[in-house]
Amino acid sequence: MAASKEHRLTNHLRGEASPYLLQHMRNPVDWYPWGDEALARARSEGKPIFLSIGYSTCHWCHVMEKESFGSEQIAALLNEDFISIKVDREERPDIDHLYMTICQMMTGSGGWPLTLVTTPEGEPFFAATYVPKSSRFDKAGLLDLIPRITRAWKEDRARVEESARGLTQHLRGLMETSPSQEPTEEALHRAYRGLKAQCDPEHGGFGRGVKFPTPHNLLFLLRYAERTGTKDARAMALHTLASMRRGGIFDHIGLGFHRYSTDAKWLVPHFEKMLYDQALLMTAYTEAYQATGEPLMAQTARDIATYVLEQLTHPEGGFYCAQDADAAGQEGLFYLWTIPQVRAALDSADADLFIERFGLEQEGNYVDEVIGKRTGWNILHEAVSTQDLAERHSMSKDEVHRKLERARGLLEKEREGRPRPLRDEKILTDWNGLMIGALARAGAALDAPSLVDAATRAAQFIWGNLVTGGGLTHRYKDGHAAIEGMLDDYAFLSFGLIELYEAGFEEVWLERAAYLTNQTFELFGKAGGGLGMVSPRTELLAPPEDYYDGAIPSGAAVAFQSAVRLFHMTGLPHFRTRAAELSRVFSSHLNHAAEQHAFFLVGLDYALGPTAQIVIAAASEAKDEGQLIAATRKDYLPRKVVVVRHVGDAGAHLARIAPFTERQTAREGRATAYVCVDHTCEAFTHSGEEMMEKVKRRLQK
Repeated sequence: MAASKEHRLTNHLRGEASPYLLQHMRNPVDWYPWGDEALARARSEGKPIFLSIGYSTCHWCHVMEKESFGSEQIAALLNEDFISIKVDREERPDIDHLYMTICQMMTGSGGWPLTLVTTPEGEPFFAATYVPKSSRFDKAGLLDLIPRITRAWKEDRARVEESARGLTQHLRGLMETSPSQEPTEEALHRAYRGLKAQCDPEHGGFGRGVKFPTPHNLLFLLRYAERTGTKDARAMALHTLASMRRGGIFDHIGLGFHRYSTDAKWLVPHFEKMLYDQALLMTAYTEAYQATGEPLMAQTARDIATYVLEQLTHPEGGFYCAQDADAAGQEGLFYLWTIPQVRAALDSADADLFIERFGLEQEGNYVDEVIGKRTGWNILHEAVSTQDLAERHSMSKDEVHRKLERARGLLEKEREGRPRPLRDEKILTDWNGLMIGALARAGAALDAPSLVDAATRAAQFIWGNLVTGGGLTHRYKDGHAAIEGMLDDYAFLSFGLIELYEAGFEEVWLERAAYLTNQTFELFGKAGGGLGMVSPRTELLAPPEDYYDGAIPSGAAVAFQSAVRLFHMTGLPHFRTRAAELSRVFSSHLNHAAEQHAFFLVGLDYALGPTAQIVIAAASEAKDEGQLIAATRKDYLPRKVVVVRHVGDAGAHLARIAPFTERQTAREGRATAYVCVDHTCEAFTHSGEEMMEKVKRRLQK
């Protein structure tokens, strides 16, 4: 026991800001954070590195922390023969990407927690995800694995190192991409065909088992339908969005979406809630509303915003990372209901209506994963439509809605008394960029100025706290910004600021978006036109590049889209040049699984055109530019950009950012619109209706 206490005192995670690292601070394992101290010690002592990567709201990370890293037996084995390093994947996505790629190479799969053993130089020779403490059936546990790895290292180190070097060389080859030809519209068609082949026609989504939201796929499908008139593409997107909203993946009490569904029906979620999912889904539902006018899509976008603003917002405006899946040590406990609990909180008639609406069962619809049985707990999902309820109970739909909303409020109040899931209060620049963009887009499309205001506060927070003389930083926590900004930080924040500009037309956001996009290509640009994930001075096993979408779009894809949009918004040709060079790098990946590049293809849709530029010149006497701006937001026309030239100093400021607007001024004392398509302009107009007719006519050519 004395040794155990000593290890607790010498654990090197004390003083870290990451909630994930701090969750392991009291482990008997002598953890180090990733850094020079740990790597130097591994080299000097000739010990392999036990590398564990996860994040604070990861359920199986919690399981492994409790059963293995809290174990004296495991700690004794690791502390004797390894240097143990903990990495928060959200703080260091570059490290996570490299070693996840290795894990997928070695095992054919990946996930978190991510477990690797490397040489002192960081070259991996063992990879896995969750590993139990003790061996179970055909899965080896740490108590057996660690001694085997130790024995191999001590008795056959040369062979182990040779194998690790070979894997590392292969990894470096994977990280190098050669440019090809600029992609054509055929890439869009291949991606559509790939998604259609994977689509679940019954439940929506892609695949037949575990389902992730992947909203960037849906954004692509909506645009593809607009470009080609393909009804199936639009139907796939809308069916998926409606199914997710009805399913258990949506929190019908507290709003917002859980991480993913463990089944094909969207019923049983993995209960954590991530900021980036909320941002991307809000954008998808907003665009679906713009494309269809369906109230459900608009309401879902508003509901996501309500959740984020109530539960994930820093008092000064930035957005926190996530809420945990677990509460009081049990996954999903905060979100599950029994029928007796619902009846205790509601009057009898409202309880009956609620139970019917959300499919509650006496024995429960949630299977306890430990005992494999139902225990009365239910995941809420929309089992019966409000129309059917109204007909069954001889009520109007409005009355049903009022009763259900009242019940939701009472149950939300009841739920607040439960043990709450942990909230990860890191503020990450990249994820905040996505949420700024989502709120700005939703605020403009739904005529909800409060959402644009929230986006503006967040942008001001990020610019005031995470921008330094040396550029962007990645993470803010407890008053301190740290970790050098990476590709995603620059690209995602630029994306968000472009959306914020188009929501309120404050020139400062367009100027900063252009600055960040220029910095993106200067700091992370590679020979041949590609983009690295980190700056060249960051020392890693291999220089990471990533052109594939995962749960979050590829940072390079977001940078491509921003460069294309900024070319059309500013007229500056270097943005087009950068985008063209980067597109040739993407092209080399598109022949295989084009659908895995959906966000890039959204940008390619802009680039292929035709793309409309709308310049609205305000007149100080009239102050009537609002009707022209409103007209640009009525229809779903994704290949357009809008710039507003104010009078006076603001107009001069815009002309410096976007020189082509200098001569586009208000005429006849009235707000004036200029419509250009691919920078060929028509005669001006004062009419919003005429302006949009010009746009539609030109885009259909």
